[in-house]
Amino acid sequence: MSRRDVALALLVVTIWGANFTVIKLGLNGVPPMLLVALRYLLAALPAVFFVRPPVVRVRYWVLYGFTVGIGQFGCLFYAMHIGMPAGLASVVLQSQAFFTLIFAAIILRESVSGAQITGLGVAALGLFLIGHHAGGAGVVELPVAALLLTLAGAASWGISNIVVRKASEEAIAKGEHLDMFSLIIWSSLVPPVPLLLFGLALNPQEDITGVLTSLDGMSLFAIVYLAFGATLFGFGAWSSLLSRYPTNSVAPLSLLVPVTGLLTAGVVLNEQLSLIQWLACLLILCGLTLSTFGFLRLHRLLGGEIRTR
Repeated sequence: MSRRDVALALLVVTIWGANFTVIKLGLNGVPPMLLVALRYLLAALPAVFFVRPPVVRVRYWVLYGFTVGIGQFGCLFYAMHIGMPAGLASVVLQSQAFFTLIFAAIILRESVSGAQITGLGVAALGLFLIGHHAGGAGVVELPVAALLLTLAGAASWGISNIVVRKASEEAIAKGEHLDMFSLIIWSSLVPPVPLLLFGLALNPQEDITGVLTSLDGMSLFAIVYLAFGATLFGFGAWSSLLSRYPTNSVAPLSLLVPVTGLLTAGVVLNEQLSLIQWLACLLILCGLTLSTFGFLRLHRLLGGEIRTR
């Protein structure tokens, strides 16, 4: 990758990492389901009038809209609304890699390597430590319901990855390639209405009109950042990089998202983690890294290939 494109990739992962802090700030003035709905409404309109639909059947981008917009972010926003810390959310959500691994093995009959199983075990230990550490004086609290909802969001993300895999196979069968930016735009039409209905079901007294007419500067910033920064620019730039470079050169950089997420939450929100919480985060990231690279490639990245020569 050129230096310019490396810088672009780092900018994207920084935006995605800070995304969790911005969500937390946005939730101070906007109910969770409404905040997600506004994110996707602005991402879809007016872009759908200028971007052609994905070259796959409608059911794929509808399913993607449900699994990502409603399943992943609906669960994540509500989890953060009821107490999930932004920094920990950025780490726990990465467990989607392991849900994807499990779903791919069950649905797509893909084989699972020893490194992936080991990585899954290491990350599971990290999640166990996070789930059994309630926090204390000077550190962030973690409600169990918020953790479970974040894991549900990660599982939904994992399902969406399977949807993308099947959609990509259909596009290739047609002699085309799946345009992820187009998929993001058109699938953004799906979440707003169901999310608004969920929001009203959770809080029947919610005054949507009142909230919209009393948005403050921070709320407006959060909505614009989530829609245009994290969604349109982030996925657009990432899709562009994936189209020009091998996946194994670009995808590993996404491992920096929880790092920037933790740093941003610490600086902006003053979230302080306990030693056990830091250890748990480290275990999750190590498990994710091992599962992504495998034993041999990780050994080479650490210089083993050079030392053996």
